[in-house]
Amino acid sequence: MPQYLSPGVYVEDVPPVARPIAGVGTSTAGFIGVVPNNITMPNQPGQFEKDNDGNLVRDEKGNPKPIPYKVAEAGIPQLITGWEQFKNHFGDIQTGNSVLAHAVYGFFNNGGTRCWVNRVAAAAGLTTGLADALKAFAPIDEIAMVVVPGATSDAQHTEILTHCFNMKDRVAILDGNKGPASLTPADIAPVGRSQAGSYGSVYFPWIKVFDPVTADKLAVPPSGHIAGIYARSDSTRGVHKAPANEVVIGALDVDLPLSKADQDGLNPEGINVIRSFNGAIKIWGARTRADEANSEFRYISTRRFLNFARESIEEGTQWVVFEPNSPALWQRITRNVGDFLLGQWQAGALFGNSPKEAFFVKCDADTNPPNVRELGQVVTEIGVAIVKPAEFVIFRIQQMTGG
Repeated sequence: MPQYLSPGVYVEDVPPVARPIAGVGTSTAGFIGVVPNNITMPNQPGQFEKDNDGNLVRDEKGNPKPIPYKVAEAGIPQLITGWEQFKNHFGDIQTGNSVLAHAVYGFFNNGGTRCWVNRVAAAAGLTTGLADALKAFAPIDEIAMVVVPGATSDAQHTEILTHCFNMKDRVAILDGNKGPASLTPADIAPVGRSQAGSYGSVYFPWIKVFDPVTADKLAVPPSGHIAGIYARSDSTRGVHKAPANEVVIGALDVDLPLSKADQDGLNPEGINVIRSFNGAIKIWGARTRADEANSEFRYISTRRFLNFARESIEEGTQWVVFEPNSPALWQRITRNVGDFLLGQWQAGALFGNSPKEAFFVKCDADTNPPNVRELGQVVTEIGVAIVKPAEFVIFRIQQMTGG
């Protein structure tokens, strides 16, 4: 309490009883890909080489020799917020960086705004050095999607999914094999469904885009474009909306046309198909690689919303630590978390005709008996009814007799 020594009117700032929880970002991607050390880099505008006397160094035509940008250091993630910035760090689209560059370009073209890019110097680094490249992403809290375009092997998928499973705050966007031996799930995505698989989705087939190097169509892995669609859907609808039935901007065609009958054998196994509908290339699936034991995370929107809610609550309740563990604190926690979930229900992320049906927050003497308080713990139980996508839309029509 402040000490007052003379008569007068005093105005004090009073901290709020409950501090609002702000939703964390969900649309930042982390890319890993190949960019050789000798990649051709663009020139720095207005920067020219000089000799020891300070004079401009000129080429055989007498023009000043420009100084190119330096390629970003391998193994050190770089924050990229636009395509021009990517070119200045990793070079324009060319033979050496084509897969990664097309993926990042597709990300921004489809609605992405922020990503971290970590390069390896050779293709072998996507296998032998993948664990280290993923480890470099661990401290970057804002990464919500992990993309390694063109990584399709069993070992690579396992490594990426394990990283996301351990981090609990991000999902993997995986590419299916470009030329599978057959249209079976095992040939398209070698890693079977699992608990870790609930933290990732596989997309198939590859898509065709315009390649400025060859001035022709080029088949590229779709994961970068898909990450951009995730970001676009989050911005326009919210993380609870399944990122499906969305047009892949920049895709001219699919590498392998698939029919509904083809998809019938893939969708139940968690392979998300990209299909062409009258020339529009669309994502036509929204499933994870979760096994039956984790079927509550069958849909990628469910996993991503729970990741979002968990991290938002964790970051938004840091003020609780070391507060007196009393009923007053329990009420503040209940109000704090409840207000956040109310906002999610109002945004359409939670199912129910009323907030009571959509979620509950319980922090009281039942969840915090004396033995729990003696351990320095405060326990809050939270339940949410997350909306699921309408994957199968069924209309039952019958003929009525006129009368």
